[in-house]
Amino acid sequence: MYEYSHKNILDTLQFSKEDLNFLIEKTNRMSALHESGKAFGILHGKLLASLFFEASTRTRMSFEAAMERLGGRLISTVGFQFSSISKGETLYDTMKMIEAYCDIAVIRHPVEGSSRIAAGAVNIPVINAGDGAGQHPTQALLDLYTIVSEKKKIDGLNIAFIGDLKYGRTIHSLINLLRHYPVHLYLISPEELRLPEKYKKNLEGFPMTWEETTDIKAIWDADVAYVTRIQEERFPDHREYEKLKDIYKVNKELVLASKKDTTILHPLPRVNELSTDVDDLPNAAYFRQAKYGVVVRMVLLCLSLGVNFD
Repeated sequence: MYEYSHKNILDTLQFSKEDLNFLIEKTNRMSALHESGKAFGILHGKLLASLFFEASTRTRMSFEAAMERLGGRLISTVGFQFSSISKGETLYDTMKMIEAYCDIAVIRHPVEGSSRIAAGAVNIPVINAGDGAGQHPTQALLDLYTIVSEKKKIDGLNIAFIGDLKYGRTIHSLINLLRHYPVHLYLISPEELRLPEKYKKNLEGFPMTWEETTDIKAIWDADVAYVTRIQEERFPDHREYEKLKDIYKVNKELVLASKKDTTILHPLPRVNELSTDVDDLPNAAYFRQAKYGVVVRMVLLCLSLGVNFD
């Protein structure tokens, strides 16, 4: 008999297909509760530590909105300069203090693997809200739920990823989830920003198929196009960023030229890679994507805390 068993959410590789199908079902249930006003109070008396040591707007506010909408409360810190880490305190010691204050912690940190260190320090649940160029599991889960909600299925879809496939942690994370389904990926990027080999290796033995291309027109064969910005902050050589920053631009003309009703996703923020003239198209789903994210995170907070909402 299936039983969901993830207290910590650190990496997309921890989820099985059964886990994902369960989370989709639970999110549908939470969405109904939220719309009817019955979700408030589910986490009454629970306290969330919102620890964002790297810049974030959407993810931080999404988690905080999720906790508030469940009737819980939160304490937060934003940026190293406003935490004792700026005084030389270790992440381990910071987390031991947080454990004394809160029931659950969400952490974003610029160093890859930091969420695992944080989780190893404490007995309360820890949720990874992004660690360096590594993983962003809750973004991937909301992206997966967005695809299901917009396309009413996953199996058989053609999905294009466009932009920075080398440093894009949202892409790395979502591909790890999609590997469980029979989908085909178009990996659209310049040669310098191709998907790293370690992520391709994770796809071996799974029903997913994929192909690499530099041609943006491959978007015309996709049911879903996931656009990402070229991430300036991840480049060790700024000259390389300047060379690549405007290599792709998805605009209304490109989207309307597709023979398919291609759903456009973007984890945001955007820079020049996605034109604002796409915003009014019915298949532009990136703002709905943000809305789905609150409900998905409401589910994850409840499950990590062991709180039932059926």
